[in-house]
Amino acid sequence: MAQVNPYLIFNGNCEAAFLFYQSVFGGEFPFIGKFKDMPPSDDPNCPPPSAEEGERIMHVSLIIGNTVLMGSDSTSQSGDVPAFGGNFSVSINTESTAEADKLFNGLSAGGNVIMPMEKTFWGAYFGMFADKFGVHWMVNFDEVQK
Repeated sequence: MAQVNPYLIFNGNCEAAFLFYQSVFGGEFPFIGKFKDMPPSDDPNCPPPSAEEGERIMHVSLIIGNTVLMGSDSTSQSGDVPAFGGNFSVSINTESTAEADKLFNGLSAGGNVIMPMEKTFWGAYFGMFADKFGVHWMVNFDEVQK
């Protein structure tokens, strides 16, 4: 069964927000990475970040009970300041690529695909979209199980 978690988008203060959440909830960050840590890409739609944007958080996660609170900062490529309603996504972690494809294809029908399902540099099969109601979703299958 898929696990569903909130994914928050910030405008440059994601690290401060997650340090605050950690101070309240406790726990450790299983992962925290900045845009400057991303490997170079041949994709012209994925240019290298500026020095300022390189310091922004690409992804962070904080385990709180049975939920994983996740987040990142916006960038100029993603539209900088997230619009109301666009500052969060529902993140689904699946148990297989087949389940990921099924949920991605079903939920994205009639919506807007932002990133089709594809293998990523962080070892996952991942995609993003906004559904036909404007809700943003991320679908992820960790190909390298932890």
